[in-house]
This record gives sequence, C-alpha cells and structure tokens, in this order.
Amino acid sequence: MVWPFKPRFSKQIARIEINGAISGGTRKRVLEALKTVEEKKFPALLLRIDSPGGTVGDSQEIYSALKRLREKMKIVASFGNISASGGVYIGMGAEHIMANPGTITGSIGVILRGNNLERLLEKIGISFKVIKSGPYKDILAFDRELTPAEQNILQELIDISYQQFVQTIAQARSLEVETVKSFADGRIFTGQQAVELGVVDRLGTEEDARRWTAELVGLDPEKTPCFTLEERKPLLSRLLPGSRQVSSGIGAGIDWLEFEMSTSGLPLWLYRP
Repeated sequence: MVWPFKPRFSKQIARIEINGAISGGTRKRVLEALKTVEEKKFPALLLRIDSPGGTVGDSQEIYSALKRLREKMKIVASFGNISASGGVYIGMGAEHIMANPGTITGSIGVILRGNNLERLLEKIGISFKVIKSGPYKDILAFDRELTPAEQNILQELIDISYQQFVQTIAQARSLEVETVKSFADGRIFTGQQAVELGVVDRLGTEEDARRWTAELVGLDPEKTPCFTLEERKPLLSRLLPGSRQVSSGIGAGIDWLEFEMSTSGLPLWLYRP
C-alpha cells in the first residue's frame, strides 16, 4: 500500500548534525545522510557543526561530498559551541557560514602525537626486539625516541597536510593563501573574530541560520521547518527515554577513548585543549 500523504521535502530544509570528534563513524553517517538529502530533493541543507575536528581523511571526504552537493542546492553551516580544526575544514564545504559570537573556532593546523615510554620500560625491565624491512617501518614506536631522519619525514607529512588545509580555506573563502597563513597557526578564536578574518560570513544562532537558509531558496523563514536526518538510536534509548542522558554520557567517554587509541600516531585536524 502506498501512503497517500508523502512529506513535501521541497518545502523543508534538511538538517544534519556533526557532533564530537570526526572519525570513520562520523564520515559514514554523514555521507549516508547527504545521499538521502540529494535523493529527497531538499532545496537546501543546514549543517550544524559542534566538533573539535578529527581525522584528516574523514574530514576531507565529508568536505568533498558537501562540495559536490553544493552544486545542486544551497548549504549553510552553523557553528555551535565549538567548530575547530577539522570542523572548520568541513564547514568550508558550505556556501555560507554562520557562527555564534562566542563560538570557539580556528585551530587551523595539523597535529601528530606519539607516546614515548622508553624510560618507564627501562625501569620495569621490558625491552622489545624489532625485525623490520626498512629503517622507518617502526616510526613513532613507543619504546624509543625519534631519530632526526624520522622527525624530518613526519614534519614533511604534517607540512603537506597543512598546505592542503590552508589552500582549501583560501579557495572556499576567496582569501589569499598568505592571508590564511597569518592566522592558521593553530590559534583558536571566537566567532566574532572569525567574521573579521573572513572565515565566517555572519554572526547568529542556529535559528538565525535556519531563517537565512530558507530565505536563500525563497521559502518563508517564519514557517519553513527543518527535517533532521539523524542516526537511528539504540532500541534501549527509544524504549527508555530516561536512560538516554546516562548512556549518552558514558558513550561519549567511551567514544573519545576509542578515538584517542585508534588515532595515536595519525596526523589530525583536531583541537586539543
């Protein structure tokens, strides 16, 4: 049986949230949501970003998908409490960007961290024997210091990733590369400062961004609703609404720990306070 009352997606604004650290799970969910937005032929998309950033490749894939979708519809990004590093990069996929005056944004740069437990291992009498095919196969091993040659290799990797970041912002915001480099040194700044730097277009709340999005496609800003595409919640959360707050807090902690462990030794577009 075909349901006679189909939702009029042409009269609604699609809405997607990007929350927390950006990783493979985020990429998969957002790309699926973007595909749905395109298939349902929404006239516009409101992208709400509240993220400190994350992995480089996943951020780049989301950005690329947004850039392709932007050829078919209007996209407005709304920066929430924080939209830093990879969150900024993803925002560059939107045609227009709005932030709160106090939004924490910026942190444009790349970071790579490894752990050196050499002195601790010596104290407890543990050592490792390594057989490797080349001198750099165990680069960033946690039981020794980096060699000067390894530092040069990793620095070059970071520099290339940084150049990609800077060039994307320069292109998306119609800025000179040297202008972007003047503030793309890892510093954070407010939404108000971001407007002055040219990274953000306007100051305002998510509701202001929704109204702006509606106006861009000729819809009534007073009446046009948002249709949020979100990840399906676990059965327990749907059956026991009271359990959501507790489970979400524990889940967020576990997710962050998993992210830290899985990205150790990877270059990141991530704000680490």
